[in-house]
Amino acid sequence: MSGIFNDVMGKLSDLADSTGLSQQVHSYLSQLLTPATITSLMTQADQAGLGDKVRSWIGDGHNLPISTDELRSLLSNQQVQAMVDKTGLPAATILPVLAHLLPEAVNTQTPAGEPPKTA
Repeated sequence: MSGIFNDVMGKLSDLADSTGLSQQVHSYLSQLLTPATITSLMTQADQAGLGDKVRSWIGDGHNLPISTDELRSLLSNQQVQAMVDKTGLPAATILPVLAHLLPEAVNTQTPAGEPPKTA
C-alpha cells in the first residue's frame, strides 16, 4: 500500500511543481516561518496532540510526515483562510501540498536542530 501512496504523492509533487503551486507554497512558507510562528506552531501542535511530529521537523533526525487531516487539526481556521486569501487557491488544493512541504520547511528554518529563540 505504501508504494501506491508514494507513487500518488510523487505525482502530486510533480503536478504541484509543474503548475507553480509548490513554488507558491514555498514562498509563502519562507515568509510565514519566523521564530515566533514556529514557536506558535509548536504550541498548536502540542494542543492538537502532534507535538512529537513538529519537534521531529526541528530536530536533526528524520522528519515525521503529517497527513492533510492532521494538518487541518493543527492549523486554525484563520490560518487556513489566510493561506487561501494569499494564494487564491482553495484549502483542498493547498493543504495536501502544505502537508508535503511543511516538515522540510520547518527543518530548513531551524538549522541548529533546536526551537528558535523569539525576541
